[in-house]
Amino acid sequence: MKLLLDEMWPPDIAAVLRERGHDVAAVAERPDLRGRSDEEIFAEALADARAIVTENVVDYRPLASAALRAGRASPPLIFTSNRAYPRASRRTAGRLVAALDTLLTTRASLEGEHWL
Repeated sequence: MKLLLDEMWPPDIAAVLRERGHDVAAVAERPDLRGRSDEEIFAEALADARAIVTENVVDYRPLASAALRAGRASPPLIFTSNRAYPRASRRTAGRLVAALDTLLTTRASLEGEHWL
């Protein structure tokens, strides 16, 4: 399974996961994706067969629902919350790396949405 970290997550998280052998990209490290709309990120993740890791349930869940209602595919969505993974905490990056590493090593694929 390949991941795309949405722009709220620092690229260091993707770098550590790549060091552990996972195929992970971050919007923040890709000039072609920085500042793009959620619709464009959604389309890129789908085209590259990546699951999106994001806090942005409000925008991504409706995009996935609309795609599925129209008979189109949707990339898998891995949702996080600021409560479970507060971005202001220095410990969050390590905790998120551990959670994603576990997910990536125990699941070959993912469909629909998943909460961390």
